[in-house]
Order: sequence, then structure tokens, then C-alpha cells
Amino acid sequence: MTLATAETIDVHAHAVLEATMGAAGEHGPELSHGDMPRFRVGGYELHGVRYRGSPFMDPDLRLASMDAAGLDYQVLSPNPLSYFHFIDAAQAQAFCRTHNDALAELVKGRTDRLGAFAAVPMQDVGFAIEETQRAVNDLGMYGPYIGTDFGCGLDDPCLDPFFEALVAMDVPLFIHPGPAGIDGPAGDANLKRFDLDIIVGFAAQETIAVCTLIYGGVLARHPQLDVCLSHGGGATGYLFGRMASAARKRPWASAELSAEGAFEALLHRLWFDIHVHAEDSLQLLKAHVNNDRLVFGTNFAGWDQQPGNVREEARAYTSNARKLLRGEAP
Repeated sequence: MTLATAETIDVHAHAVLEATMGAAGEHGPELSHGDMPRFRVGGYELHGVRYRGSPFMDPDLRLASMDAAGLDYQVLSPNPLSYFHFIDAAQAQAFCRTHNDALAELVKGRTDRLGAFAAVPMQDVGFAIEETQRAVNDLGMYGPYIGTDFGCGLDDPCLDPFFEALVAMDVPLFIHPGPAGIDGPAGDANLKRFDLDIIVGFAAQETIAVCTLIYGGVLARHPQLDVCLSHGGGATGYLFGRMASAARKRPWASAELSAEGAFEALLHRLWFDIHVHAEDSLQLLKAHVNNDRLVFGTNFAGWDQQPGNVREEARAYTSNARKLLRGEAP
């Protein structure tokens, strides 16, 4: 079995790697197990998630769990808790190198079932390009995997060389938020309660990313750029009408963006995983985005992974995933 022959492909599956513990110096990560497992990244602590002895860290357990879930192939990605987009650039570079080498080693020998996205230090765009090139060309990864927040907007001109490099390499970019305040700005204090930084904060960041990529001209400047966003792009399906109306009516919209149908055409350029947790949410998303650019994702082994065997649901998105990952000609 390979990417080219798999009947089901999961593009949203995070890995936690033993080799990365302490690789960002005082920022960690640090993992301790006891009665209450603890994962520390900088001043942020996650309690109660048992990474060791789970599919997050044990590839044999992952493959067995994939079999039970009806998943043939899975693309592993960095843990959103440890992007390290705000720490010292040299520390971030060292962490990303260590991470990508360790993830490539985990996938090695299991390439019939597993692939990988790369961690890259977005606070240093030049090195982010270099590490993406190394990860793709030397380690066999599919492309970079980044957060939504690293001190500048996704439409900042400083990122144009990064986007240009991805187009030149013909690789996709995957964007998935991390919780605010791990190693960067604290964010809204209300998000520190009830896991709202993950439940609501992620959706807000994803929605903002969609708007920024379109309103900020990123997709217009880079017409061949492929970007995939997690969780259906947050609230994009629900807020589509408001987002489209703003593109036509607000004073900051360019003449090109405000033209009839321009927002919709750009939105149709984006890719989304369908990990949205409810069928009516999925149908709302499908009503407004390009259904040929929807891919299957699970947040595998996470708190919100879909239960049971998902083979029938996932199979419908396999061809799209192969196109995104360059397993078939787009």
C-alpha cells in the first residue's frame, strides 16, 4: 500500500516525538508521566493527555489504531503545542531540525502507511525556506506545517519569498492553529477557561487566516499556491455571507476583490480538512467551498477523533488528498 493506492487518507494526525524533548532549550518540550501526565511547553502546561504509550508516540500502536479506524494512510504533522514560532530564531531552527529528522526516522520503514509534514521556524523566513527544502528534498516530506500566528499577518510581504518557494517546489502549505500564549502573546484571557483556546480559539484563528489570505491578496499574488486549513477553516462555512459581502462593500477591498464573484473564486482556491464534528456543519461548508479541495482529517488519537471505523466516510475524499499531496496530477 502507498499514497497512490490507499483507499483512505488522513491528513490531520499529530505526532509527539521523544527526540524533541528539551530540543528548544528552556522552552522544552517536557513530558512527565505520573497519576496526571503533564506536557510543558514554555510556561504552558497540558495535563491529562497520555502521550507516551499511545498512538501519538508509538508507531505500532498508531498503525493498529489506524487499522481499527479503517485508515490506510496517514500524514503525520507537528504537535500544535510546539510550533515555537515566537522563541529565539536559533533555538527554533535547532528544534525544527531535530523534529523533522526524528519524524522522518519514525516514518522510515513505514512509508507504505505513513508520511509527514515538516516543522519550520516562521520567525526566520529564510531558514523556513531552507528547512522546507531540506525536509522535502532530503527527508521526503510533503511540505511545511505552520501555525496561524508568528508575529506578522499571513499577508505580510515578508512571507512572499516563502510562498514563492513553495510554488517553485510544488508543495502545499498546511495551516493549523496553536493555542495562544504558549510562547507568544497571551491572547484573550477568556480563552483560558474550559479549553476555549482549543474549542473556540482555533476556529477563530482559522477563520481569520482564510480572510487574511483572501483580503490580504496572498492568493492573488501567488495564483499557484495551495494552502490547506484545518477544521474546515473554522467558521468559514457559517460566516461565508458576511465575509463575501465585506469583500464587495468595505472600503479597504481592492477593485479586483470587490468584483462580483471574486471572493468566491479565491475561496474556491483554498483546501480544507473536514474535521468539523457535525454533519450539518460539513454540509454548510460544502455549500460554499470547492468540494474538490476537501480532504479527510481526524486529529487522530486526540480528544475529538471521530469514533469507530470511518472508512466509508474517508474514502470519498481520497482522490482530493492525493492531489493535494502531489500523489496525482492536480
